[in-house]
Amino acid sequence: MSSFSRSQVVRKPAVAGAAGLVAAQHRGAAEVGAEVLAAGGDAIDAAVATSFALGVLEPWMSGPAGGGAMLIWRAAERKAHCLFYGMRAPAGLDPVDYPLSGGRVSDDLFPWAAVVEDRNVRGATAVAVPGLVDGIGKAHGRFGRLPWKELLQPAVVLARQGLLVDWYAALMIASASRVLAQDPDAAALFLEEGRWPTIAGWTALSDKRIDLTRMADTLAELADKGPRELYDGEVGRALAQDVRDKGGSLSAEDLRAYRAEFQQPLEIPYRDGRVFAAPGLTAGPTLADVLARLSERLRPGEAPDGAAYTAYAEALGAAYRARLAGMGDRESPEAPACTTHFSVIDRHGNMAAVTQTLLSSFGARCVSPSTGLLLNNGIMWFEPEPGRPNSLAPAKRCLMNVCPVVGESEGGLRRFALGASGGRKIMPAVAQLSSFLLDYGMTLEEAFHQPRIDFSGGPAVVADESLPAETLAALRAGHEVVETKRTVFPYGFACPAGVLGDTTGSWGATEPLSPWGDAVAERPES
Repeated sequence: MSSFSRSQVVRKPAVAGAAGLVAAQHRGAAEVGAEVLAAGGDAIDAAVATSFALGVLEPWMSGPAGGGAMLIWRAAERKAHCLFYGMRAPAGLDPVDYPLSGGRVSDDLFPWAAVVEDRNVRGATAVAVPGLVDGIGKAHGRFGRLPWKELLQPAVVLARQGLLVDWYAALMIASASRVLAQDPDAAALFLEEGRWPTIAGWTALSDKRIDLTRMADTLAELADKGPRELYDGEVGRALAQDVRDKGGSLSAEDLRAYRAEFQQPLEIPYRDGRVFAAPGLTAGPTLADVLARLSERLRPGEAPDGAAYTAYAEALGAAYRARLAGMGDRESPEAPACTTHFSVIDRHGNMAAVTQTLLSSFGARCVSPSTGLLLNNGIMWFEPEPGRPNSLAPAKRCLMNVCPVVGESEGGLRRFALGASGGRKIMPAVAQLSSFLLDYGMTLEEAFHQPRIDFSGGPAVVADESLPAETLAALRAGHEVVETKRTVFPYGFACPAGVLGDTTGSWGATEPLSPWGDAVAERPES
């Protein structure tokens, strides 16, 4: 029986704007992006600034040493673009160096057979080739208007100020303190005396901060020399050397060879509208499968009822069975929340839906001392057993669960950009939110507060306990159902962020239970 209150009600109103708006999992990052929009920046300019600010303010979720994907809408072209900057295995990686420990299952995101010393999960041996900086740089090179250096300055300033340790930051650090202590540089950065969790002060006057000076220096170098500095320059060489000094296989040659790619997005017809999603090694193809099934099975009424949620469960269950069989994605449905997502709309209607990640929370739980960056653990995306669709191999691309989308109603009169964090919980959230908006005509605020289910490969449908009794009964008629409460920690469901624009204005919303997430509208410069 849950100990949580059943009478507590939490609401987070959607934010309205007459022009541009940014919705992100940290309000400070959303403010940075909104200021760029107010200065005349494009949605992509705001995305650049927001991305790097999030890497400072929420460093355990994403950062320059991570990867991701972006869905872009260009209003003048009336065209969607996809930019993929996922991680890949280093060319020098040898699967023989990841022997199975035998009889044990990994206790991290994926229920793979465990590897000796968790080499694919923690430490430098888990580090894949990062793609985020090259990806963000390519987006800016094609669509940006403001200078690159100017867009990175807010992140530099935030890093020099240090990371404020409030109760939520302290909670996140404490949840990983045991594994952070295993890397001397991570321990020195995040833990007190290299051992104890950093705790927030007990009064409102507390201003305890984590020193991010080295990260600030790295960001300043990237600002001055451009995005390829992480791949072709001294910053990249130092990063690769740090990883190799700690026993990993990432090389300077891996970084020099890395290139993010613009890809043709999936165009998914849905009702009388469209949803654009990322193709290939993302959750986009699985989303397309779900929406195709919903087109046949869901008969929308005035509001989602038991039949609707049953249709969601059936579509999600069938699509995930296909994904697990064909793509090798076996992330545990009990996996903790990780990754971050933000969405942007500018005054011209241009949009960006951006999901970026280190994979696990705190990535490899390993810090590059030369750069001050938390490192990804992208190698964990690969199954360590040979002969599987997603088995570990050198220079192989990682399969991700990211699912940024741009969707529109008939005639494009109403358009949204959204995505989420939360591993395999991401796509079910995106599918249901898209349905709430397109099938039921909900406002963004209504959609984000509407209870959801998760059915992403586990044996049971996880249902929000606030769903009506008759809806829960309808789900139980055909499925095993586990009820759970939407809470701050851990998240039972994905953590979304989205924006929506129509002929009357724009709106932004984030997960109501996210203590840091917020949408911020641009304010005209005085």
